[in-house]
Amino acid sequence: MFLLGFFLGLAVGIGFWVWQQVQLNRYLGRVLQPLTAHSYKVVLPLIPHLRQEIAMVKQQRQDLEQSLQTYQDLLDFAPLGYLQVDEESQLLWCNQQSREMLQLQRWQRGQVRLLLELVRSYELDQLIEQTRDRQKPQIREWVFHPSCENATEMLSMKSVTLRASSLPLPQGQVGVFLENRQPLLDMNQARDRSFSDLAHELRTPLTSIRLVVETLQHRLEPPLDRWVNRLMQEVDRLINLVQSWLELTQMETNPTMQLHFEAVEVRSLIASVWENLEPLAQRQHLTLSYSETENLWIKADRFRIYQVFLNLLDNCIKYSPPDTTIHIEAKIIHISDAYPDNTSSQQMEINIIDSGVGFSPTDLPHIFERFYRGDQARTRSPLPESNSTTAIIGSGLGLAIVKQIIIAHGGIIKAMNHPETGGAWMQVQLPKVVSNTPSQDYS
Repeated sequence: MFLLGFFLGLAVGIGFWVWQQVQLNRYLGRVLQPLTAHSYKVVLPLIPHLRQEIAMVKQQRQDLEQSLQTYQDLLDFAPLGYLQVDEESQLLWCNQQSREMLQLQRWQRGQVRLLLELVRSYELDQLIEQTRDRQKPQIREWVFHPSCENATEMLSMKSVTLRASSLPLPQGQVGVFLENRQPLLDMNQARDRSFSDLAHELRTPLTSIRLVVETLQHRLEPPLDRWVNRLMQEVDRLINLVQSWLELTQMETNPTMQLHFEAVEVRSLIASVWENLEPLAQRQHLTLSYSETENLWIKADRFRIYQVFLNLLDNCIKYSPPDTTIHIEAKIIHISDAYPDNTSSQQMEINIIDSGVGFSPTDLPHIFERFYRGDQARTRSPLPESNSTTAIIGSGLGLAIVKQIIIAHGGIIKAMNHPETGGAWMQVQLPKVVSNTPSQDYS
């Protein structure tokens, strides 16, 4: 009786399996019906292989879905914000960091809406459009002002500085990584305020120390006076450092500093700077070579531009070997492609080239950073006929101040190594060229 039940169940199971196979073959037959009879006979034996391929495709799909979920989890955990939009700039997906940066709490996953409706940031929308049009990665930094329907909450929201890096994706989609730069900027501002307060506090005691040293200078005779002279040198260096720091902080706090524009002739300005530095240059038998295409004038603050070339030529003298020439070339360059039919298409370019050892490749990206000290080969050596027994080094702020002055004038400055002399090559570009007879009425 037991065996009869076993064989009966086995028969039912085999019958059910055969029925499934018959149904599957009928379905495949309907699928393959458009084929000819000959092709059907050829394809039918391949049905087991087709089943195997279908199973493999299903497994690959599961693996891809699992990988996609893993990447989404990673993006959600990442410290950077990420969002992705389609070809119509509709928000497809964003992680937790981007929702916090852009105040996107009202957006839900699976909801497709225009990004500009959710985030009132035309800078972000323009970045996405540029990325889609140019099909190249783009980077932009701006101040984001969060919007809110509740007026009471608006008062408590703070603006933040965001940096976005966008990447073109297939089918017109764009991915954007967001970085909140505000904590770093706040930290830098707090640091600058602390250093400025410290610099202000140091000015009074340093001035008092200098007065005491001056008194000792008149009372001591050689050889004891050399120690006081060295002390005076160090005190002056500290006073200059404090003053330079205060000046740089003021420039960075107010980039559009109060400038008194007037017509300045470039040749006479550089001549007056060189006349001031010529006693130092004569110690190393250095000469100046100046060339310009025409009599050039520029609209600038005479005192500030004088300060720029004083710093640049002073560096050339420090780092030039004896019996060499410092070259200066001034010319007008045309950038009409960038500014068609615009008077600002003309800029003045001034190249200052020495014959020293130049900058090392590792130093070049940091030349204009405050307190940056580069290759020891470009450290200032004691000048001949100097009583100092130690190398006199700069404050590390001179080029930082130069850059801020150039930026305030709407120009740019670059540091390079000249391919012919091998020395340092400073290139200054200033936009406000005076082409005709200069007028004295400048505001």
